[in-house]
Amino acid sequence: MVNKADTVWLLVASSLVLLMTPGLALFYGGMVRSKNALNTLMMSLVCMGMITIEWIVLGYSLSFGEGLGWFLGGFNHLFLKGVGIEPLKDYATTVPGFAFVTFQMMFAIITPALISGAVVERMKFSSYMLFILLWALLVYNPVCHWVWAKDGWLYKLGALDFAGGTVVHINAGVAALVAAFVLGRRKGFLKEKLLPHNVTLTALGTGLLWFGWFGFNAGSALEAGRTATLAFITTHIAAAAGAFSWMLAEYMRFGKSSTIGFCSGAVAGLVAITPACGFVGIKGALAIGVISGALCSYTVELKNKFGYDDSLDVFGVHGIGGLWGAIATGIFASVGAKGLLLGGFGLFLKQVLASTATVAYSAVLTFVILKVIDAVIGLRVTKEDEEMGLDLTLHGEEAYRE
Repeated sequence: MVNKADTVWLLVASSLVLLMTPGLALFYGGMVRSKNALNTLMMSLVCMGMITIEWIVLGYSLSFGEGLGWFLGGFNHLFLKGVGIEPLKDYATTVPGFAFVTFQMMFAIITPALISGAVVERMKFSSYMLFILLWALLVYNPVCHWVWAKDGWLYKLGALDFAGGTVVHINAGVAALVAAFVLGRRKGFLKEKLLPHNVTLTALGTGLLWFGWFGFNAGSALEAGRTATLAFITTHIAAAAGAFSWMLAEYMRFGKSSTIGFCSGAVAGLVAITPACGFVGIKGALAIGVISGALCSYTVELKNKFGYDDSLDVFGVHGIGGLWGAIATGIFASVGAKGLLLGGFGLFLKQVLASTATVAYSAVLTFVILKVIDAVIGLRVTKEDEEMGLDLTLHGEEAYRE
């Protein structure tokens, strides 16, 4: 039977998660130079169109369908065949099937959008669109099946990922790092200051992401009840702790706490709590948030040391934050599972294995996809286009016109 309260909650949560993508567009858009602002916005917004179609036609079936076993779903739900307004027998049994499909679609949309932060200001828009389509098919859908489908191998193993720490954040963060290396540095990286043009936009984007994340995490309970409530409060606590921790780390190093630092710390806390939010208590959420803010704050400095141009610190925040969150789930889990602190050494090992497998798969497949695209149509814009700015050269528009 369809439960009306659960259905309302999942539809609201789906709306909140979709709001995160334009929130991400603003978050990223404010951190680039003004000549690339619209292109950066479009890299997130275009996912709302392309990935929706991919998900409906094939993505959902490959993620949650049956037929191809532990690695990938089948083709039995092409164009959502067999899914409708009745509950699904294996997933979200108290809401219409379309509600579950829609909720999962929003995750599929924002995940490739996250990667764009590593390649802004220098990647061809046409190449980017081809990349996110292939990446969704060949990377996101399989990993989603591993972790959340009933016959996925990590699901059967018992690895935990409540709302996407592995499927979304580790997956996208590692892909972003690979993309940054393959694409190369922006012109002037480490030689001149490539400063954010509008921190106000980034702050607004942070607020939208924080707000939408309640749907992201609490919605993953797939029902209105105790677990959703736990996920809601642990999400907020970790975000607040991450923001404070990043600010403190900045102050200790530079004597100042920046707005960008607060925003980045909040996102780091949100990322880290995502896999754990339904499995940990208040103390666990606080610890995860505090460690994530400081850890990610120091990690983003590595790009200056090692010389890779992860433009907007996708790996430093989402990759490292996601890895910490997945492993922290195996340490602090106390609700419905026992982490390392309660003697659950087996769960800890499963979390490490799941994280390692996702890192390896995402890195290899992302590298292959990018190299193929580069060989066929090229990845980078010309030096002249990069100098002039991608808003004008790729879109024929200006974000700010006199």
